[in-house]
Amino acid sequence: MVPRNFGSVGILLFLAVWCSGTGAHMNSGLWLCQPAPMCGHRMYNPLEECCDHDTILPLNRTHLCGPNCTFWPCLELCCPESFGPQRRFVVRLKVQGRKSRCRSSPISRVCARHTYSEGFA
Repeated sequence: MVPRNFGSVGILLFLAVWCSGTGAHMNSGLWLCQPAPMCGHRMYNPLEECCDHDTILPLNRTHLCGPNCTFWPCLELCCPESFGPQRRFVVRLKVQGRKSRCRSSPISRVCARHTYSEGFA
């Protein structure tokens, strides 16, 4: 008869070996094999980071959208709406699970218009 503890250890050892052979990582809370999220050729933690154009960014990183408007590249897109002397930028939401594009994503907010004479070229 096999002691109970040995059986549990054997199962966990089997899962660890099986997960490592499949390119997955083990979630220590659930002991499930899950595919590791990849950004280019690197793994990242989706609870703390995102993958934006093959670059791993922290979730709280912000970028400029036009001269005075900020957006979160992990959650939003910066979309130019008009060109010429008066440029207009719109921040749109990224839709999780889909390839987000400026034309089809919902609008989050409209950035203030700026002209070339205000120092933005």
